[in-house]
Amino acid sequence: MGGGKRTSLLVVALICSNLETIFSANTGFSMSIYDVTSRSIYLSWPKFSGASSYKVTANPVNTVGQSLLAHFSDVTLKGTLTSLIPNTIYVIQAEAIDKNGIILAETQIMQSTAPDIPVIDQAYSKLSNSITVEWRAVLGATSYLLTAQDGDSFIETTVTNSPGTVTGLKAATLYRITIRSINSGGRSQPSPSRKAKTVLAAPILSVSSPSCNSIAVSWKAVYMAAGFSVSLMRSDGLGRMLKENTTNTSLIFTDLDPGTLYTIKAYAWNVNGMPGDDFTYNQRTSPKAPADVQVAFNSGTLRAIVSWMPTEGALTYSVIASNRLLKLKCNTSSTSCMVPSLQCGSEYSVFVIAHNDAGSSKPTVAVNLRTIPCAPGSISIEEDETGILLVSWSSVNFGRYYVVFVKSDDGLEVHCNTSHTQCHFQSDCGFTYFISVFAYNKAGQSPLGDVFNYTTAPCCPSDFSAVVVSSDTLQVTWSPVRGAEMYETRAADWTGVVLCNDTAPACTLSTLRCSTQYNITVYSFSEVRGSNKSCASKYVATAPCSPEIKNISKDALSVISVYWQSNNDEATYIVTARGEAGLWHCTSSGNSCTIINLPCGSVFSVSAIARSPAGQSLPSYSVPLETAPCCPNDLTLTQVTQSVTNISWSVGMGAQTYVTTLESPKGQAKCHTLQNYCLLGCITCGTNYTVSLKAVSETGLTSSCTYQGYSSSACCPSGVKLYRLGNNGIRVHWRASEEMTTYNTDLYGSKSNFTCAPHSGLSHCDITEIPCGDVYSVVVTPATAKGLKLTLCPKNIYSVTCSGSSVGMVIYRGKRNA
Repeated sequence: MGGGKRTSLLVVALICSNLETIFSANTGFSMSIYDVTSRSIYLSWPKFSGASSYKVTANPVNTVGQSLLAHFSDVTLKGTLTSLIPNTIYVIQAEAIDKNGIILAETQIMQSTAPDIPVIDQAYSKLSNSITVEWRAVLGATSYLLTAQDGDSFIETTVTNSPGTVTGLKAATLYRITIRSINSGGRSQPSPSRKAKTVLAAPILSVSSPSCNSIAVSWKAVYMAAGFSVSLMRSDGLGRMLKENTTNTSLIFTDLDPGTLYTIKAYAWNVNGMPGDDFTYNQRTSPKAPADVQVAFNSGTLRAIVSWMPTEGALTYSVIASNRLLKLKCNTSSTSCMVPSLQCGSEYSVFVIAHNDAGSSKPTVAVNLRTIPCAPGSISIEEDETGILLVSWSSVNFGRYYVVFVKSDDGLEVHCNTSHTQCHFQSDCGFTYFISVFAYNKAGQSPLGDVFNYTTAPCCPSDFSAVVVSSDTLQVTWSPVRGAEMYETRAADWTGVVLCNDTAPACTLSTLRCSTQYNITVYSFSEVRGSNKSCASKYVATAPCSPEIKNISKDALSVISVYWQSNNDEATYIVTARGEAGLWHCTSSGNSCTIINLPCGSVFSVSAIARSPAGQSLPSYSVPLETAPCCPNDLTLTQVTQSVTNISWSVGMGAQTYVTTLESPKGQAKCHTLQNYCLLGCITCGTNYTVSLKAVSETGLTSSCTYQGYSSSACCPSGVKLYRLGNNGIRVHWRASEEMTTYNTDLYGSKSNFTCAPHSGLSHCDITEIPCGDVYSVVVTPATAKGLKLTLCPKNIYSVTCSGSSVGMVIYRGKRNA
């Protein structure tokens, strides 16, 4: 009993220490276990001195079963106990025995066998990187080892119960699946294998929203995939689901709700239609453009408040106000925004763009915003005439009208309202005026610009007189005027100004130019204003100088007008044109005269002189003159073909090139040539043309020449055909080019020729007796007024065969142009 209790306590102690404690006498003999399966235990021991054999026994603990006995020779130091009971604890004892059968040493160990071998019920794949295995539970198993093998590579996973999943696998790959049961004693042998294939990998989606009502989905090709299924639905569950099956790697969903979050799910399927992993992606459509954009402008601060209706799915908004030079931007998450720093006198296009994480909407339709005009600039004030003050300024952008305020130093204020850029005010000499200009439009009034003050000039001497002392000297005198501190006498002509300054009311002007009419003005000066520029002037002329010819115009083929600068109203001018053909003159007291009857195609030298009571001037510088070339006297037209006409003419004096033109309501033919002849194409038959010619000189002068009209020949008929009549008769038929045209018909054969002329208006002609068995050239031409036959129409070739002695078939052989 005591021994039994000790054995039970020993078993418990062995189990608590994971069955690894080894029992041995103090002999140095021991035993170890290096592998355990469901029905086998693998042992090893060291060689024991003097032993000739080893005896190993295994007895199950607390289990009904047979003991197992095994003997091993002294050279065997390893042994296997087989045919054991799975999931059973055995007490294993090893004895070292000498050759006499005496036990030299013994040792003992407790070891459990592994659980029984599991049986796989099914193995399947729901994800591309895993296979799930189902089996019946094995008694005593604390865990299971799943193995998936692909060729030489394998992946193992330990699980606690069924079902179990092996992960980390390759997609669309066939694996051999086995399972082992495990307990504290060891692992069972592998189960019979099952084959299972992982499903296809999920397509990795790339999603974007190219517009507010569409979502674009694309992905890379998936290994072993035969097609793809992509579905889309609003993430909030509203609406219906859209699903597309495709063999492509991209598609676009349209007619979606703007600014809405959608859930996209996609998976691939193989040739058997089995689906693979799915991939889910949430994508929002970009927002649509905001509606009802309103712009309120504050003219005082040059700011604009832009507001709009909110748009679905928008997170932020951008307001852009742009013109040609500037772009202002305002970003906000609300439905209004202030655009600051607007410029006066500008027109902005204002539009709003909505944004979210998917992108931006299209810009709204631009709203035009015009700001107040800027203050007018470049303000100038002058007295354009006595008593009239002219205020002018530069126009400003978008200024509809202007108001000018003028206040004099005596307190009187007047204003002018105008849409122009200047105003006239009555003024008096010696006054100071304060002037400001404002611009207005629908947005309001411009800011205040500069305020100008203007002091009018002193009054002008009104009774001065100028007396000619000599050809180069004038004596000017006048009465003193109020407010003048000094006087300036100015003699001005087109070459310059001669000045004389004095405080006395008289001045002598010397070193004046001859043949010059001077504008004499006496100005009064004050220290505040300076000169009064509105003072009246008088003209005084000295003896004339040589005139200068300004221009020569050609009024007609043989008529010219000569223009010069007239600087003396008393002078008479004589113009001379000198050339190889002779002299031609004209006379005038003005600044032009006309010379007539100049010959064409000639070169002249033109000069002028001036005569007055003071004498005659030297001749002016000569100006060369060329008259237009002469028109050819003779012009001849000859028709070459129905559409080509040759035109020739005699040489025109002074002409280098010629431009000939034939013109009718149906069109125009033209050529430009250095020769005195030309071929004109594109001529229409039966048409009356006007004939014109331009002669062009070497310098580009032209003369337009008109000649007698020209009529092209009548048009050839079309559709000429040959038909058989009776036994030996032939009918020639055609389509007339004009209803009233009469035609001549000619048949030319190797045996004989035939001619017939139908009555006017008919489009056929009959020849009653004609030899058969010959080839005929058929020509139908319009009859001319003089009875001549035209040679411009084409020949139609026909073979006339024989049927016995009569005319047989008529065969068309082609056409030959004239």
